[in-house]
Amino acid sequence: MRQIFLDTETTGLRVEDGNRILEIAAVEMIDRKLSKADCHFHRYINPGRDSEEGALNVHGLTTQFLSDKAKFGQIVDDFLEFVKDAEIIIHNAPFDVGYLNMELGKLGRGKLGDYVASVTDTLKMAKDLWPGKRNSLDALCDRYDVDRSGRTLHGALIDCELLAEVYMAMTRGQDSLLIDYAPTAEENASNLARRSNSLPLIVTQASSEELALHQKYLDALDKAVKGSCVWRQIEPLAALPNSEDHPQ
Repeated sequence: MRQIFLDTETTGLRVEDGNRILEIAAVEMIDRKLSKADCHFHRYINPGRDSEEGALNVHGLTTQFLSDKAKFGQIVDDFLEFVKDAEIIIHNAPFDVGYLNMELGKLGRGKLGDYVASVTDTLKMAKDLWPGKRNSLDALCDRYDVDRSGRTLHGALIDCELLAEVYMAMTRGQDSLLIDYAPTAEENASNLARRSNSLPLIVTQASSEELALHQKYLDALDKAVKGSCVWRQIEPLAALPNSEDHPQ
């Protein structure tokens, strides 16, 4: 299974305001093992506009720094080739997918869903697992003991790497080697019958002292209910075999 953890940084919060993508990162995982760093995808992008002040405070990528970077149209083929046919995993997927669909639409390249197998939103997963709790990426890192001490500003690449660790913790589940094995009803019945037939039945009869104490307890119950207690009304059980007939 090929999975891609994806994150973008943008010039602002609302795509409707003409904001653009200025950084995109994608970290590959195959069969729950992260690929080497040189297999990741990471690009800074010249968005052709300034970032809003709030967004700039989050990612720290200035217009001057981005001025000599490639436009989205210049990296789109490499990006689509990298994510092709993979499961894309994003925290708050509607935000990033909305921006990617906008950028692809401007180039007449359709939508992200046209190229990938599926998109998984870890924010939705977290809300299902932890309803009513804070479920930001930072909060999940704290909850799952994922070290984020090296993260001072939001960056697409480091956020992808943190998300990968969080996702692994969220989906780890049972570690048993038999995690995928569940016995059928027939197997359960067969196992129970085999155990019942192979184990001796140990029966220990009550002693005369214990029987006398039991009788005294029933007498007290009769007095308490001013009649015959329920235990008097139950027909005596057939005599049980002596334990000596079933040696260990």
